Amino acid sequence: MDTDAILSLLKDVAEEVIVPRFRDLADGEVTEKNPGDLVTVADQQAEVLITRALSAAYPGAVILGEEAHETAPSLMAAYLGAEHAFTVDPVDGTKNFVHGSPDHAVMVAETRFGTAVRGWIWQPQHNRAYVAELGAGAYRDGERLTRPAPPADPAALRGVTSLRAQVGAKHGRLAALELTWVCCGVDYPKLVEGEADFIVYGRSRPWDHAPGTLLLTEAGGFAGDGRGETYRAGSQPERLLAAADRASYEAVRPELAQVRGFGPGGEGS
Repeated sequence: MDTDAILSLLKDVAEEVIVPRFRDLADGEVTEKNPGDLVTVADQQAEVLITRALSAAYPGAVILGEEAHETAPSLMAAYLGAEHAFTVDPVDGTKNFVHGSPDHAVMVAETRFGTAVRGWIWQPQHNRAYVAELGAGAYRDGERLTRPAPPADPAALRGVTSLRAQVGAKHGRLAALELTWVCCGVDYPKLVEGEADFIVYGRSRPWDHAPGTLLLTEAGGFAGDGRGETYRAGSQPERLLAAADRASYEAVRPELAQVRGFGPGGEGS
């Protein structure tokens, strides 16, 4: 399937099973996978439809869906060892979706030997599409994106985090960390568009980060772990730092030394 065809797939699936349930979920259509970790029938049905279409088009590829992984954890090992694979996040930002926030997205990434080569983010309520191809750039609704230059002074950088315990925390020269938009499919586009200068993540599951990190890096940004290694879709670091550019990443990372995963002896969440 070409890049436009996969974007159309995400739009069609969203229109069929996600959009009709926005702010209209029935009793029993929301459950907990784990305490506080919600899943809806929209997540489940969207993943089945997207996975079915990708499997038909690419019968040899491993399809790692967030919900499928919940019931078949061995899928992760298959994905990590695959020459060709896709990640599927049918409703990224499920809590937002359940609570009626438009900040949710449908995301897919294609990987070759553990490197993301194409990524798609569709925000059905914002009606915005973000697409990236390795070496070919990042686009919003067909318009090429370039990350605006961030401030040179680390103290002027706006940082957001998914680590709730770190919201409001101040590290070194950095301003106090703010909460993200609680949806990677919104966070990464916001970072690319200049509404934040860096993001500190506490989890790095491929379906959450493969599409967005490709969008970011193709727009001139950088993503790496807490130890200075470049993020790859096949890696699962304890912490992930996504930044406006490599210089910002290198400036921010040492300031986070007291956050677990960023420096020896770090004890924060």
